[in-house]
Amino acid sequence: MENICTLPLSSELFSQAIHPSEPILAVGLSGGHVQSFRLPPVASASSDDEDGDISILSTGTSTIDTEWRTRRHKGSCRTLAYSGDGEVLYSAGTDGLLKAASSSTGQVIAKILTPLDPSTNSADPPTLLHALSPQTLILATDSAALYVYDLRTPSGFGNGKPSQTHHPHEDYISSLTPLPPTEASKSGFSKQWVTTGGSTLAVTDLRRGVLVKSEDQEEELLSSVFVGGLPSKPGRSKGEKVLVGSSNGVLTLWERGVWDDQDERIIVDGGRGGGESLDAIVVMPEGVGDGGKNVVVGVGDGTIRIVQLGLNKVMGEPLRHDEWWCSIVKVWQEKMALDEDDEESEEETGTTKRVKESDSEESEDDSAEDSSDEEGGGRKRRKKRRKAKAKGNNTGSGILKFKGIE
Repeated sequence: MENICTLPLSSELFSQAIHPSEPILAVGLSGGHVQSFRLPPVASASSDDEDGDISILSTGTSTIDTEWRTRRHKGSCRTLAYSGDGEVLYSAGTDGLLKAASSSTGQVIAKILTPLDPSTNSADPPTLLHALSPQTLILATDSAALYVYDLRTPSGFGNGKPSQTHHPHEDYISSLTPLPPTEASKSGFSKQWVTTGGSTLAVTDLRRGVLVKSEDQEEELLSSVFVGGLPSKPGRSKGEKVLVGSSNGVLTLWERGVWDDQDERIIVDGGRGGGESLDAIVVMPEGVGDGGKNVVVGVGDGTIRIVQLGLNKVMGEPLRHDEWWCSIVKVWQEKMALDEDDEESEEETGTTKRVKESDSEESEDDSAEDSSDEEGGGRKRRKKRRKAKAKGNNTGSGILKFKGIE
């Protein structure tokens, strides 16, 4: 893998979302800002490349455009999610507001005031947000509430009353993963969701409530992802598992339908007294890498590890992402092979790309001062995994440099 761009931000990064069909990245920051960037195209066909595989490193002409930037929340922006068609960008912040905005302009089109935390009678900071369908939003919070909003009802946007409320955990919800719908599903949308919170895993049916809760794993569970298409084993495995990242560097595998306890363990980061936390997991796209089933794991020390399933081992050297608690976004792509002439040309001409700022004005919310409320008494996970503050003017070591954005 090669780092094709390094993007410094104005404050700590709390959330990011990728547009479902366009090369657009949205970020939510600790200062309450939401910003939308258009990334350069990755590849295009060329007569000089028989396979049509051209790294953007070879063009030297790509730009990163800031499409819009606004102070969206008075507190930190905790979580972001695009609608299925990418037309709407949802955000939720520590101010207790969930907002829907046009993804192309950033203009807010609707707001929801989320329920208060009953134990404190104050705002219940969100942890995760997912747009299940054009009509349904799912929001998880610090108080371990899982809210389902039906946007077709008058209460969907307005007074903030959710259509369903579930409590799958006693601690804040740290991850939210859909289980693919069965063949009998008429809607095609996921009805059952895996969540982690504290040291337990739970499965919740959005219509029937919490179905099952695992045994206490005696380690904090921080992240999760569903992986299908794995080799099946008669009587043991259907080839569908949920992978869960823990606070001690161990990746656990859970067989779908067997939720009382974990099935397998992969040590991603070892160490005396336990390894670094595994804070994020994503499935590597099909066709990238060796062609097998791989997941990419974000580790608390700022490294990124690639784990090959089947072999159940970490592959290659760690990718470096500076400190994990930082204000930098990096974009990676599969490394393209360059012949000697290409390498010499790259050394002579350089590969620094231009960044173009949007001319649009920020919204009226931008007049508010940045908030530093995050996170004195907030998410416990951040106390464990955020071990260093971002270095002020670090622009990273990626191929695309970004100067003068903020």
